[in-house]
Parts: sequence; structure tokens; C-alpha cells
Amino acid sequence: MLGALGLTPEHEAVYGVLAGRAQADLAELGEALQVPAATVEATLSHLMAFGLVKSTPDGAFAAAPPAIALGAMISERRAELRSAELALVTLAEEHRKAMAGRTINELIEVVTGVEAIRHRFAQVQHAARTQVRSFVTRPFVAVPPGANPVESQLVAQGVRYRVVIDQPALSEPGVAAETSVSLRDGVEVRVTESLPMKLILADAELALVPLTATAGEEPGAVLLHRSGLLTAMDALFEIVWRHGYPLDASALGDLTAEDAREADAPTALDRKILALLLAGLTDQAVAGQLDLSLRTLQRRLRHLMDLAGVQSRMQLGWYAARHDWA
Repeated sequence: MLGALGLTPEHEAVYGVLAGRAQADLAELGEALQVPAATVEATLSHLMAFGLVKSTPDGAFAAAPPAIALGAMISERRAELRSAELALVTLAEEHRKAMAGRTINELIEVVTGVEAIRHRFAQVQHAARTQVRSFVTRPFVAVPPGANPVESQLVAQGVRYRVVIDQPALSEPGVAAETSVSLRDGVEVRVTESLPMKLILADAELALVPLTATAGEEPGAVLLHRSGLLTAMDALFEIVWRHGYPLDASALGDLTAEDAREADAPTALDRKILALLLAGLTDQAVAGQLDLSLRTLQRRLRHLMDLAGVQSRMQLGWYAARHDWA
């Protein structure tokens, strides 16, 4: 818990025992923690240097008040982080100026290998200050579904995520469930029929574009810095985003099969079916995502058409959109 302040688990354990007592000597601490007295003594030495522990006149030890001692350490770390942020701004501006005069070869970096691509993928996201935008399509080579913990971290920090996923990728096993988790975290997701490439953009400063690799070849990607090509990627994303179908977390919900009993209104399962169909998935793909038989899926659709009083899938889609069924 206190690792961010430079304290080890041993430091935290000794301080935690002392914080719950008025004072304790070496023997008492060793007995409470089940460690040798020499180890406790070495840990206490470090804690005293940090100002977290003080010795008492009778040779025992007492914890400094956490609100004061730890508060001071937290304030110091905040000041250090603020200095680092200011340094980042200065270095980023210097880098931008330097990049302005570089050749096209210097503005494009080729990255090869799964690990290197995965590392750059995380770095590009961490470089974003306001938003991350991405295209998600098959195949999943370096970063499979559910293998991007950076997304949830940055969304929690206020970075906006906009993702376009194509229908073939959304049809892959488990992808709709992962997409549902992202939606609940606050990621904005839209679906399109197909995508020309994979892509991830950090603001308008960096982009990573995986390269098409033939069987047996090592995968590669291109890292683009601010340039005309990066501007084109920026524009391409916005065009595709405008024409994508928005997915909604409440409609997808927890993508598991539910009771499909007949009802006079759409059930939660019906809403999931409609949301995935309106996103462009085939009946077979929707049935697979929701762990339904194809026959059950088609029976639910027939029931929905009867409820809506329509005769075709297209009419059902229009009715569902107008009546907030999906």
C-alpha cells in the first residue's frame, strides 16, 4: 500500500504494528511479526531515517503520527511528480521543435516482434494527455482481447477512449464480452462493417499502425510521429467514427445467456440480441456470443417481430431504434 512512497513491505509491516500500539520494543515487534530481532532492528533504522519512527526514553519505539509523517512524504512525492510533469512539458516542446526539421525517415519508426509491438502499444497510450483512438480488427497478434490493462487505467485518469471495432472482430469468441467491460469502464465504442487496418492514436502526436505480415514472418508495425501521414490517420479515424454504429453498455450488459421465456416486452436477452444484430453481426455470430442455439435466436426474433407488428428484420430494426429496444 505504501510502496509508492518508497517503503518496502517490511517497512510497512513494522510501521503498521507500531501504529496500532503506544510503543513496542524489539522483542515485542519480533514476536508480533514472527521475524528475527536483527531484521526488525534494521527495518527500524530505515523507518527512523524516514521520520516514521522515533525511540522512546525507555529504549522502546513509537510510530510518528501517520497524518503528519506519511502526509509529509505524500506531499514531497506530489512535488516531485509536479516537477516531473513540468520537465515533461519542456522536453516534449523541445522534441516537437526538433521533429519539425527531421526527414521522413526520422518521423517513421519500424517496430518488429510481438514484445516490441506490445511495448510500443502501451507507450503510445501512456503518451496521450486527452484521448486515445483506435481501430480494432482481426487478426489479434500482439495484443489479444482483454490484454490491454492500460486502457482501464487511463480511462480512470480521465483520458477519453474512442474505439471502432469491425463486425468480424466483434464476432470472435469473447470479444463482445470484453467490449461490454470496456463500455462499462467508460470507453466509447462504435461498430463498422470492416476496417482497412489496425490503428491506435495518442492525441494528434503519435500513431502505431501494424503492418500486414505473411505466414511465418515476424510481425511489424510503424510508429508515426507528428507528420502529414499522421494527420491523414487522424482524419481517417474521424470519418470512420462518424459512420460507425454506437454500442451501448446497457444493451450489451453481461453477455451471458438468460431466461428466454416469452414476454409482452423485450427481455434483457432480447435487447442484447438486437444490439448485436444492429451492429451487423450474423445470426450465427450472435448466437455464439450469447451461448444460444441458432433455433432459439431465430425464435426470439420471430417473437420480437410479432411484438412490434412488423414483417421483416429491417422493419424490426427501425422499430427497435424508435422505441429504444436496443
